[in-house]
Amino acid sequence: MSGDHSAAAIDTTDPTRYRASRRVTWVSVLTNVVLSAAQIVIGVVGHSQALVADGVHTLSDLVTDGLVLFALEHSSKEADEEHPYGHGRIETAVTMILGGMLLAVGIGIAWQAGTRLWEAESFVSPSALTLWVAIFTLAAKEGLYRYTIATANRYGSAMLKANAWHHRSDAISSFIVVAGIAGSLLGFGYLDGVAAVLVAGMIAKIGTELAWHALRELIDTGLDPEEREAIRRTIANVCGVKALHSLRTRRIAGQALVDVHIMVDSRLSVSEGHQIGEAVRARLIKEIAPVTDVMVHIDTEEDLDDERRASLPLRDEILARLEAYFRAIPEARHIDRITLHYTNGHVDIEIRLPLGLLAETADADDLRSRFRAAARPDLHIGSVELVFH
Repeated sequence: MSGDHSAAAIDTTDPTRYRASRRVTWVSVLTNVVLSAAQIVIGVVGHSQALVADGVHTLSDLVTDGLVLFALEHSSKEADEEHPYGHGRIETAVTMILGGMLLAVGIGIAWQAGTRLWEAESFVSPSALTLWVAIFTLAAKEGLYRYTIATANRYGSAMLKANAWHHRSDAISSFIVVAGIAGSLLGFGYLDGVAAVLVAGMIAKIGTELAWHALRELIDTGLDPEEREAIRRTIANVCGVKALHSLRTRRIAGQALVDVHIMVDSRLSVSEGHQIGEAVRARLIKEIAPVTDVMVHIDTEEDLDDERRASLPLRDEILARLEAYFRAIPEARHIDRITLHYTNGHVDIEIRLPLGLLAETADADDLRSRFRAAARPDLHIGSVELVFH
């Protein structure tokens, strides 16, 4: 069930993807209209109830094609205020519906074939005209399947893949009609029932898988363990990342979104921490195929320190305290900048002073000792360092 879309990230808003998907679906619509009309008319004329039933089945495919066109029209829209993550989940929901319909088709074919096997009835009455129509329908449906599945694999569309397998189920249904007519002509009418049960199981299995994967996506199931491990390795190899945690992933219609916390050195500037986060985001989008968006949270400590860090005062309160502590230090009037470092459950203070103070007043060690002594009673404050410029 894999396709060549794994080589690159999928953009559901890509206009090329939308046009190709819409084109293949309209080809399906027109083909189904022609085929259903031919099957029903020739089936009535040729006295083939099976061909008429297959024509009604083909006609019902227009409903699924309509669902696909609806999903394509809405899922390709850009994100907006009400849908900040885009409209890709519409495609996912339609994929689940199509998967359920495939499952129903498989069960229906198996039930019909099993009933006729049990009752030892022929599938259809022999008719050369209906046989040729059934063969043509089989070829057309198989062609639709191959055309649609190629487009689905190229653009990574689970919805088109589901519709492609619906075409394949139609081809199998037409094959059963062909086998029934041919088998009846050869005297082995029961063979179509045996084949029908086998292929119905395959159809039901495909439908179940498609619906199950779509359901998992709708409830935000994360990426596979192998993909998550690849994401972890990629992040760990970015320069400046000390550790990572709280990695979360989810899929939206062929795309993958990632949320992650990374830990960097607490002494880095805000701009450098941001640059590391942007590097993580860019590398994941470039190297991990389905990833199209990444939210990176910058941490400077492990989660174990979160509770202590949350209780630490913010800058305005710290500055007010320092102003009171340093009131008796004349050199404090010359402070250019105070940098706060929240680390290890404390606030480390870095004070920037002009170099000229050292010549005018005291030496660096004496000045540093006075600033430290003034702030020492505060349990929230860790180290106090002076930087001269």
